[in-house]
Amino acid sequence: MFKRDTDPPEYYHLYGIPSAGALALYGAGTLSGKFPQLDAAAATLSGLLCIGGIGGLSSQKTARLGAVSGQAGVVMGVASTLGHLNPSIGTTASIAGMMAVGGAAGHYIGHRVEPTSLPQTVAAFHSLVGIAASTAAIGDYLNCQNPTQLDNVHLASIYLANVIGSVTTTGSLVAFGKLDGRLDSSPLSHPARDQINMGLGAATLGAGAVFMGGPEAGMGLAALGGSLTTSGILGWHMTASIGGADMPVVITVLNSYSGWALCAEGFMLDMPLLTTVGALIGCSGAALTKIMCDAMNRDILSVILGGYGTKATKGGEAMKFEGEATTTNVDDVVALLKEAQSIIIVPGYGLAVAKGQYPLKDMVDSLLKAGKKVRFGIHPVAGRMPGQLNVLLAEAGVPYDIVEELEEINDDFDETDVSLVIGANDTVNSAAEDDPNSEIAGMPVLRVWNSKQVIVMKRSLAAGYAGVENPVFLKDNTDMLLGDAKETCEKLAAGVKGF
Repeated sequence: MFKRDTDPPEYYHLYGIPSAGALALYGAGTLSGKFPQLDAAAATLSGLLCIGGIGGLSSQKTARLGAVSGQAGVVMGVASTLGHLNPSIGTTASIAGMMAVGGAAGHYIGHRVEPTSLPQTVAAFHSLVGIAASTAAIGDYLNCQNPTQLDNVHLASIYLANVIGSVTTTGSLVAFGKLDGRLDSSPLSHPARDQINMGLGAATLGAGAVFMGGPEAGMGLAALGGSLTTSGILGWHMTASIGGADMPVVITVLNSYSGWALCAEGFMLDMPLLTTVGALIGCSGAALTKIMCDAMNRDILSVILGGYGTKATKGGEAMKFEGEATTTNVDDVVALLKEAQSIIIVPGYGLAVAKGQYPLKDMVDSLLKAGKKVRFGIHPVAGRMPGQLNVLLAEAGVPYDIVEELEEINDDFDETDVSLVIGANDTVNSAAEDDPNSEIAGMPVLRVWNSKQVIVMKRSLAAGYAGVENPVFLKDNTDMLLGDAKETCEKLAAGVKGF
């Protein structure tokens, strides 16, 4: 997706050699029948490779190696699972056929998805994990000859995999719909929202209590189906009650849910590898959710239960900001950049939609050659999912060392000549600090208004994704440069080449 024709050659495929060697040794050892613990060893290696993959993804410089490590871990996990099951030739052929269909579908989707569509793609894939968890749970229960003999750990694993999978499926589908524009991004504000959630939650727990009693197959299957239905409706309703501005947090929550569903499956199927990888995904998703909530000043319980607003919101009427925005043109902005020595660029989702990262990179190169100090300020929730703008800039070849996070750059705006805001809105909204009644009150924002001059590039003066008016547009040191981000960046890039 991010490979360019001008990129230098890479040889990551050579990592396939040790992976193929490990698979060959595992296959030979398994066929010999002399190493009964080889399946467990291969599963452990798979888990370690997946952990290494997560670790590698923590840095841009090691991200590609982390991706390779994770892929090798998945391949080894599939091999160790087949070795553990020791299926017949017919079953193996069926499994291989389904894997081929899934692989072909993934390859097709991966080549069609644009970088701007990654958030909704991730949400859609989470739904597949939920479907797999719920169907595996029901299938495991149906395959049991005498369900009344199942121990409580097994019953609890089936129930949790079923419920968490159902919540993940419906919640992910709603998140996909909102992010893809197929559903209204505004929250579903039903007056009895909390009562509906509590009722569905109680019904799900009640069905779980019946199921944990170890009833006959018919009653157990009815309880399992009941919990599947009520938890699915609960997942749909809770996600529908969350506004579009909180979708980045929802994605991380659903990611964590999918991990815990896998973890429950691991206990259910007695597969330690599933438990290990599921716990890894669940914990990393929970940690990312905590980071995202802190970055947005959101209360995680309020978000999950369909609440709106930040922890600092007072609940009164939001302030009304008066004034008139002033507009500028490309020539004046070029002249401003020519005089400036320190420039901070704050990109947002609008840049991703317009695909303006390439002309922006050309403009930055010209400014750097002219001796200007140019940096990028990235908000933790810029875009529609964590890290989307970092990936976008990396795709265009922007150097890593001039891309800084909010905590690193926020105190530098006082000494900045020009702040260039491109397609961002809520992440630079001063109402978060000035208005205690704002729906984004207390949310950490990039203080672009502290710089000497602010240029905001947007299509229009409309509010951002959170639907909150931005008083920065009305400040005396702010000018609006309206138009398509890509076209405007191309004109600016052409203008600054003569510096």
